[in-house]
Amino acid sequence: MYARDNDAGAADLQQHLPADSQVEAATEMLRMLADGTRLRLMRLLTDGEHDVTTLVTALGVARPAVSQHLAKLRLAGLVTARREGRRSLYTARGGHVRRLVTEVLHAASHRVTGLPDHE
Repeated sequence: MYARDNDAGAADLQQHLPADSQVEAATEMLRMLADGTRLRLMRLLTDGEHDVTTLVTALGVARPAVSQHLAKLRLAGLVTARREGRRSLYTARGGHVRRLVTEVLHAASHRVTGLPDHE
């Protein structure tokens, strides 16, 4: 095998790389999920809409902390909110985000329990 063969292969591989903007957005999303409280919040929000009071009770975390985490998740595009009267209802944004959270928690479960990965 010659070095020029490697160069041709590398050029082909480069076509499969995502754009810089896409990598930056993905990195930001993953950074937001790298916090335990935010990941737990996202897990709850994959099941449907919840208000802050419900999330505070479920997580056992102070209300201001939950509100700050939700604000960060909204800015990162992982969570949406809608008003219903005086309260805001939060949910995970779209199927991609829900599947991302579900898959990372499934992968972690396999790692913790020693179950083999799915092919």
